Order: sequence, then C-alpha cells, then structure tokens
Amino acid sequence: MQEKYSIYVNGEWLETEQTMGVVDKFSGEVFATTCTSSATEVAAAVSAAINAFKAGPLPPYQRYKILAKASSLIEENANDLALTITREAGKVFKDAKTEVLRSSQVFLLAAEEAKRISGETIPVEATSGSENRMAYTIRVPIGVVCAISPFNFPLNLVTHKIAPALAAGNTVILKPASATPISAINLCKILEEAGLPPGYLNLVIGGGNEIGDLLLKDERINFYTFTGSPKVGKKIMSTIGLRKATMELGSNSVTIVHKDADLAKAVALCSRMPFVNAGQVCISVQRLLVHQDIYDQFAIMLAEESRKLVLGNPIDPQTDIGPMISEAEARRAEAWVIAALEGGANLLSGGKRNGALFEPTILTNVQPTMQVVCEEVFAPVVSLIPYQDLNEAIEIANASTYGLQAGVFTSSIAIAAEAIRRLEVGGVIINDTSVYRADQAPYGGIKESGIGREGPKYAIQEMTESKLVVYNL
Repeated sequence: MQEKYSIYVNGEWLETEQTMGVVDKFSGEVFATTCTSSATEVAAAVSAAINAFKAGPLPPYQRYKILAKASSLIEENANDLALTITREAGKVFKDAKTEVLRSSQVFLLAAEEAKRISGETIPVEATSGSENRMAYTIRVPIGVVCAISPFNFPLNLVTHKIAPALAAGNTVILKPASATPISAINLCKILEEAGLPPGYLNLVIGGGNEIGDLLLKDERINFYTFTGSPKVGKKIMSTIGLRKATMELGSNSVTIVHKDADLAKAVALCSRMPFVNAGQVCISVQRLLVHQDIYDQFAIMLAEESRKLVLGNPIDPQTDIGPMISEAEARRAEAWVIAALEGGANLLSGGKRNGALFEPTILTNVQPTMQVVCEEVFAPVVSLIPYQDLNEAIEIANASTYGLQAGVFTSSIAIAAEAIRRLEVGGVIINDTSVYRADQAPYGGIKESGIGREGPKYAIQEMTESKLVVYNL
C-alpha cells in the first residue's frame, strides 16, 4: 500500500484534494503520494510564517537546542532517511547515507552558530563632532525566508537552507523539488519532534510554474534561497525586485591535472567524481583538463578505472551509479553525447543508456561550442581536454558563463598559487576535484553560478540584517 503524505502549515499536517505520485527512480513505479498545495495553502503558509515571526524570534539558546536535537534525530534515523533518498532520487544507498550524516552535521553547525551571531563596535567617537557618541551594530533576522530546493540532494540542500534560516531567528516556507518531496517532509517531522513551534517552518508542495510563482509574487516574503538552473534563478531575481536572495545555480566545473600531479591520486578521484549521483551535482567534474605530457597515460588509466564502476539498482550496496532523475533527462544527456560524437568527438568509454540508467561516459576531442562542454550536462559525462601550459588551462577554464568551483592537481605550490589567483570561480580545491565540499565552508559561485554563499555561518550572514545603534552620550 502506498503511503500518503501531507503538507505542513502552521504546525498542522493538512490533507488537500489534489495529490501527486512520487516515483521510485529505478523501478519507475509510484511508491508514495503527496498532497499538493493550492494558492490557499501557499497564502496560509506565508501568513503562518509572518505571524510566528511577529510573535518574536526564538531566543538563541532555544534555537540551539531545537537544531541540536534535530541533528541527533537525523543521525538516529539515518538508514530510513537514506532509503527514502535512494528511492525518490535514485541515489545509491551508500551516497544517500553520507548525505544524511552530512545533514546531521549541518544542523549541528547551525545550532552552534545560533549562539554566535554578533555585530561589531564602530569607533564613531574618532570622528570630529562625535566625541560623545558610542556606536555598535547588531544583526537581526531578515524575516520570512522562502527556500526552494532541488532534487539532487533532497535532504542536505534543504538542510543548508532551513537550518541557517532558523538559526538566524527567521521563519521559513519550504518548497522542495516535485520529484523528491518526501525527504523534506521527513525533515519537517523531525523538526516538529525536536520542538520547533508552529509557524516557524511551513511546507508547500507543487510545481515551480504554479507554486513557485505564487511564492515569488508574495511581497510578504523577505528573502529567497534557491538552488537550481540559471534560467530559473534569473526569473526569480527579475520577479522579487529589491528583496534579497541567495542563488546557487549551475556550473560546468573544471578540474586541472598538471604534469607534476600525483597521477595515481588524480586518477582515483577523477574516475569517480564526475559520476557521483549520476553526474547530477552542481560541482560535478564536467571538463577535465590534462597536461599534454601525461594526457595519453591519464586517459588510459581513467577509462580503465571508470569501467569498474557498477551501474544499477541504487539499493544494492555494490552499486556505484544509480539512475538519473528521469528517463527524459537520461535521453537528453544521450542526445548531447550523440551530438558531440557527430561533431567529431570520440567516445573513450561508456555512452550507452538503458531507461534512466546512463553509463559513465568519457569523451575526447571535444570542441568548446559543444553542449557537453559549454553547458551544464548534469549527467555522468566528462570531457577530457589536453592543454600545453597553465596559461592555456586557465584560459579554457575561465571561458565559461559559470564559475562555481575548480579542482587542481599539482605538486607545485607556485602552480597552485597561480591557479588560485586566476581561476574565476568561488572555490579552488587543490589536489582534489571540483566536487569536494565541506559543509561549514562558504559555498557559492560567481558569474551565472549564482550570488551569495551557503554554509551555516555564511548563510546566517546572508539571512540577517546589520542594524546600527548610536548613543549620544
């Protein structure tokens, strides 16, 4: 029997007439249904968030206790939460379990940061005419936060939005991806059990074109935090006007393997990281730049290692790569690869599709204008590109509308320093791929990869306002 899930508004689980099915991404079968929201429920969710906020922010220590309790509950229920991710997102169980444990840590980080929010003293007395004045700043909650999350990390990216928002003293309306709503529902249940009062977190479910638009046009919302495509990000920014937002958008991330790199280490990481979560990671390795002196050897080793990856049922503990989010997305990725091959690219390994399963695919002899290179492929596809010197590698890397993260393998401090200085990205990872992310670190990009930074401490800065206080003594 399929389990039915409700939406969550003002501390109540509400059933609505309209529902949608949630599909097991491997079997293709509907395994659960969720209620969906209408304009009435969306308006009620915003009103509940406003009323809770106006009642006064929770004291910092209370926020800490609630978020810390949620962290413990997530860890206690890790296996069940991971299984949900595996079914609704198609993520292999071992990676889903890692996502759950990361989410627990994000809540704990946010809990600690709730006790550290502070301003600074301003030496206005040093200004002529202000000798008798004293000034400082405090940080205050921004208000009602709308969090719109994607399918690829249905628990951890939700966590990265709502945990800092609550830690900052804000109230939240959450709209998860329609393909993966159950992880968000589970998180609401956990926060309810952890003692979060009614109205502080409200969950609405539905399509972006309908529910998303209603949220964007509701001027009672003060802040938006979104992860998704640049196209949708631009729509959000053009709709919300002067209201603030954090946008974590797309990328076609580069990892550079220089000729002095530890080849075994580089191959070990680069043979897996482009294919984690079937390549559906914002910082996935999409362009792999390899120095020409080691290119041939690296290509052989990379293909050999990537062929060892097991493609199949994500619940099987031996599986390394599960299905993409839908067969339609797998067909799109397949079409991009075929177009590249027809344009002169070569297939080093992979390239075959079976339903939503897509083999880990390595392309060579690609051109800068191919979609697999210049756009975000968001699939288990990586392009090998040779370069002659570091200048050329950096020019290739920067020739993108995106700028999220980059990886650089080198044994030279000078090469690393040069890459750090010149790469146009939000993060540079030395001797690892672009996929590395520490949840406490500032995460975000430049150009069309977005604005603002995630990571609990940094998200709290985004979700609070600085207020100046001046005493005339």
